[in-house]
Amino acid sequence: MPHTLVAFHAHPDDEALLTSGTMARAAAEGHRVVLVVATDGDLGLAASSYGSGSSLGSRRLDELAVSAAALGVARVEHLGYADSGLGPVLYDDPPGRTRFVRAPVEEAAGRLAAILQEEHADVLLTYDANGGYGHRDHVQVHRVGARAAELAATPRVLQATVPRDLIVRALDLVAKVYRFPADFDQDAFKRSFSARADITHRISVRRHIRAKRASMRAHASQASADDGADRTLGMFLKIPRPVYDLVFGREWYVDPAHHGPVRRDVFEGLAESR
Repeated sequence: MPHTLVAFHAHPDDEALLTSGTMARAAAEGHRVVLVVATDGDLGLAASSYGSGSSLGSRRLDELAVSAAALGVARVEHLGYADSGLGPVLYDDPPGRTRFVRAPVEEAAGRLAAILQEEHADVLLTYDANGGYGHRDHVQVHRVGARAAELAATPRVLQATVPRDLIVRALDLVAKVYRFPADFDQDAFKRSFSARADITHRISVRRHIRAKRASMRAHASQASADDGADRTLGMFLKIPRPVYDLVFGREWYVDPAHHGPVRRDVFEGLAESR
């Protein structure tokens, strides 16, 4: 039975990192996949050749379309909010738009719920309560997604995450052979994402790893820097394929409503939620 999966993200390129394999797998298995981003990511870091402000935001939405095509996404929507940025300063709202973190949860949830209802969504992908690594817009995705699912009566909400102990071990190994940039806070990951005990869904996406890598590659602006420094996305794309397949061959989710064995399909047992 085909289902509809809606993936909700804060910025273009977020989908590539945590949920692209799941999206590609669902599409390949005949399900409808919809991608929604809250912002255009106009405050993202990028080389000056990609522009800044609205021009960068426009470029990033174009990159999102390329990523979506690689994953088999049927529909892409932008909720129209402005990027809240990652640094300590929260800038004023640009003319005619609201920074996502300032948007009333009820208002933003209403926009997302309208899409969920129109699509008769069976599963909504959002973020865990930490917003992954704590980005203010990712935390807002968690809040807005949870409320939108309530408004739309979406049967299942899965919070995209990674077992934090796995990340810490992986970074320790990488640090032995790679010197991270000076501003890379390795210890921050000890407080990020979710504990392994909270993981409810472990999804194998190795058969769709080419699509996942193509999704990452689509976001060229987010792998760029004027000084040639390694950006996270660019660093991931430099990983040799056998290692890349091993590192990115699984995706993880938390379903607050699920108790029991870890599931290996986002649609497994869905009838129980209805």
